[in-house]
Amino acid sequence: MSRTAVRNAGRKQGQGIVGASLLVPDAVPRPRLYGVHDWTDGEWAFEAEAFDYVAQPVVSPHRADLDHDPGLPDAWWDDLCQALGMLSEAEGVRVTVRDEWMERAFPQFLGIPAPAKVERVSGHGDLHWGNLTAVPLSLLDWERWGLVPLGFDAGLLHANSLLVPGVADRIRKEFASILDSPAGRIGELAAVAEMLQAVARGWYAELAPCLLSHAEILTGVRPPVPAHSELTA
Repeated sequence: MSRTAVRNAGRKQGQGIVGASLLVPDAVPRPRLYGVHDWTDGEWAFEAEAFDYVAQPVVSPHRADLDHDPGLPDAWWDDLCQALGMLSEAEGVRVTVRDEWMERAFPQFLGIPAPAKVERVSGHGDLHWGNLTAVPLSLLDWERWGLVPLGFDAGLLHANSLLVPGVADRIRKEFASILDSPAGRIGELAAVAEMLQAVARGWYAELAPCLLSHAEILTGVRPPVPAHSELTA
């Protein structure tokens, strides 16, 4: 359930959980949406959704990044690759990672200019280990899905795996065709910039040195030390 001011109420067509239930292929594993209930109470508007009960555990229930190897089988990785491939072909509506944000975030958090061109596909937009279940795979939390830079989802999951090199290497192997492409590299950089922005807001203290080192590997430039930021992607 979510709450917002009445003046900001209203579900936007094709966006969020309801949009995903209509536009994302059924074969992409996720909880099925059965219904919604929206109401107002004074100055507040509320939105609630009814989903399938997810019995399988989340890979990382207490943090978005990974601090251990969960030992996921090959079939799980195959399912993830297939799911993101099908998702990329969905008809996304919302631009989740905006050009305007990238124009400011790349110099501020990566120390490089923003890209002149961004190739976008439909993606989850918040692909971390707290939004993925173990066997069987299910993708949770579809509030941010939409058009993301190619490579953003894989790049975000990789960035959240840097404390566990074996898992990070597995992600690079599984998504090499995307992450090693020029367009996919831009998406990965956008993901790393977003993570460094989170560091600037006080998150990921343990992961921060790995993020800075990885950004330097990708760009050849030592990124600025993250400072407090109110940028919103």
